[in-house]
Formats: sequence, C-alpha cells, structure tokens
Amino acid sequence: MVKSHPFHGKARALPHRAGLDRIEPHIRSNSLIRIGAGVVSIAIAAWLPTPLHAQSTNISGTVALSSQLVDRGLAITPVTPIFQAAASWTSPTGWSLGLSAGTEVRSPGRVSEALAQASRYWSLSCDWQMQASLLYYDYPSNARSGDFNRVETGVSWVYRDILTFGLSAITLTGGNDQRPRGAADVNFHWPLAEHFSLSMGAGVAQNLISPYGPYGYGHTSFYGYGHAGLVWGYGPWRIDLDRIMIDPESRQQWGSLAPASWVGTISWSF
Repeated sequence: MVKSHPFHGKARALPHRAGLDRIEPHIRSNSLIRIGAGVVSIAIAAWLPTPLHAQSTNISGTVALSSQLVDRGLAITPVTPIFQAAASWTSPTGWSLGLSAGTEVRSPGRVSEALAQASRYWSLSCDWQMQASLLYYDYPSNARSGDFNRVETGVSWVYRDILTFGLSAITLTGGNDQRPRGAADVNFHWPLAEHFSLSMGAGVAQNLISPYGPYGYGHTSFYGYGHAGLVWGYGPWRIDLDRIMIDPESRQQWGSLAPASWVGTISWSF
C-alpha cells in the first residue's frame, strides 16, 4: 500500500505525519504532499512536521529520497531511487495549500508524480480533529500510471495524533470510465523510545482500472492494501522503513503495478 506520505512510498503518500501529516487521506502514499494532508499518508504535502497550532511561519517544505513511489498499494515507479520535493502554505485559520513532485534519480528531467492539494482543518475537541481536502494527481512520465490521473475529495478524522480514519471520493480525469470510486483508510501511529515510532495502516479502494492477470483482465471491484513499519525522527530529519502489503489476488493481477515488499524513505523538512 503506502498512501505517495508527502514523501514516502506508502497509503500517501508514508507513515503518519505530524502537522500537515497529521491527517492522512490515504494509507501510505509516498507523496510529500500527502504526508501533510495524509498513507496513508498525504496521504497532504507529506511530512510537514510542525503542528498547525504551533506554526510560526506560513511556508514550509520537505525534500526526500525514497526507494519507490507507491500509491494505495500500487507501484507508481519501479524500484529505483526517487527524489521528492514538496512545499506548503498554511494559515492560522486552518487552510493549507500544497504542491509536491517526484522524479526518478536516473531520469531527473521526467516527473513521475505531481500532486496539488487544498485543505481545511478543524478542531472538534481536545482529542479530535477533522480535515476536508481536494487533491489532483498527475503522472506525466508513465503511460500506465497515467491511467490513474485523478481528482479526489476526502474527509479525515484524527484522534490525538494516534489514530486516523479517512474516506475519499475519486474521479478519473482521463479515459471513458469516469464514474466515481471510493476508498477508506485507517492509520495508527504510536511513539516508541529513542526517537522511534510505530506506523501501521490498512485500506480498501475500488479499482481505478481493470487489473490484468495471467488469464486476461480481472473483474475484482475492490482491493485491500496496508503497511507496517518503523519511523525514526530527530529534528528536521526523518527515516521511514515500511513493509508494504496488498491482497494476494490483486498482487497477482496487477503484475508490474504490484509494489516491492519493503519501501524506505529519508526526508528533511525546513
């Protein structure tokens, strides 16, 4: 799985992120932007670590290096070093805008994934927060991944920066099949000792395109994905190592779109 965290090869973006990452729209997606909004995260600009209520500036950014880009359990790139960069603007009233992009290090002139997001945060109580978001995904350099170009609207709820649940409505921007799809994600984040934390997530989504198996195109409407891993963070630095999972039938049907079993990301925020 893996929500593209604002960085991260997860559902996206990465594991649970603080600050903008506090709400992961999808499980482990490695997009930097998703980390901030959401995974899985972000899941908005993944991995913007400053909590919204404590922000002293309106603009922040992240750069990262990942072993693969993964979006809701599907591989956007092959296993190869991926450079990602993200920037976000936030207001004291809870609004945020974000942009992120990723490219294979071996082909720096070709953008593998681009993401734009607008979101609004609310504090529901001392323990609960809510986010509504609008995201646009584009995959300009990959003909197959380009089938996943889409617009998403999502609503997420987060409990004490520990548990996040999100619902998304998805509309493809290309092709002839633009009927709405849906996805649901849940993410868990628990601090451990020595700057480590545990990150886990699971989700289910409707297929955006028909998967292809050894006997032709499949007809499964839904597929499941997830991740489990460790996060180490110190100051502006963060390292994620995740075990990526997708249900066995989908892994067989998706072929080259099936992700690697492990995805790692190192990022620096400023």
